[in-house]
Amino acid sequence: MTVGQRASMLELLPPLNDHNLPWMDTIHPIVVHFVIAMALITFVFDLAGVVLRKPQLFEVSFWNLLFATAAIFVAIIFGQVEAGLALPYGAAREILNIHSTIGWSLAGILSLMTAWRYVIRNRDSQQIPLSFLGAGGVLSLLVLIQIYLGDQLIWTYGLHTVKVVSAIREGIV
Repeated sequence: MTVGQRASMLELLPPLNDHNLPWMDTIHPIVVHFVIAMALITFVFDLAGVVLRKPQLFEVSFWNLLFATAAIFVAIIFGQVEAGLALPYGAAREILNIHSTIGWSLAGILSLMTAWRYVIRNRDSQQIPLSFLGAGGVLSLLVLIQIYLGDQLIWTYGLHTVKVVSAIREGIV
């Protein structure tokens, strides 16, 4: 994207505030916390359902997975807009790129797992194959990596914080 294209896109937004956002504060972290909770609890309930032999926990898990899949796309939309306005500097730029790539990958993985889970649920709602449980473990690991990267962007590099935005605008960073 050229500087001219970016400038013309910014004209479509309302004026940016002290957080360099067109709205009061970042929305991506708010939405993404729902995705994190639902994706991780999906694995926990599947594991508990298998270990405790309580198939009713699989139903709770399925609905959490379904809503996590829908919510991740909302989180990505706000994440992409907010990333474009973040003014990343130094190492934050690379971390933001990795965070974005993993986010889109998680959307695909969640979508595939939801479709797979739907098929499993329709065939036999009383059992979960160990391969699906393993995929849930891998998904949980990716979510934890994503949390770490997002935390770095906020707590280490301060993207969208007033002090960092001010420093960037003043040319200090």
